[in-house]
Amino acid sequence: METKEIQKLIDFINQSGLAEVAVETDDIKLSIKRFAPQSSPVVAQQAPVYQPQVAAPVVQTPITQAVTATPSVPTPQANSNATAIKSPMIGTFYSRAKPDSPSFVNVGDEIKVGQVLCIIEAMKLFNEIESEVAGRVVKILADDKTPVEFDQPLFLVEPM
Repeated sequence: METKEIQKLIDFINQSGLAEVAVETDDIKLSIKRFAPQSSPVVAQQAPVYQPQVAAPVVQTPITQAVTATPSVPTPQANSNATAIKSPMIGTFYSRAKPDSPSFVNVGDEIKVGQVLCIIEAMKLFNEIESEVAGRVVKILADDKTPVEFDQPLFLVEPM
């Protein structure tokens, strides 16, 4: 069998849609298989029957009170001029350098620009967080050894 004949056989298989052809002569044994994309056999299935659930009727009443959401992190009062110092990263908040050392700052302390306020541990790196404003610490909003989020208020400082 010559290559032209083999090519004609391949063309015939492509046009006919046959998946496999085997030809055997005294000189040659030829088997041609076509790999079509596998499709899963179609199996008739009964569709599951869903029972609708009856919901309780909705009673509409006029709203007599306004619902207000409480923020999870306290914010300064509108009439207060306190500035929030926020976390520049995600990590664990530490108020002191070592467990047995004093806190960097306490409520009522006067702080200067560049003074270390706390440490935030992120990926085993201890980052000193410095004050961006000078003033008096009004409130410490994060608890020692607790996780903090990016942009979470950590301190309220009354500028001086």
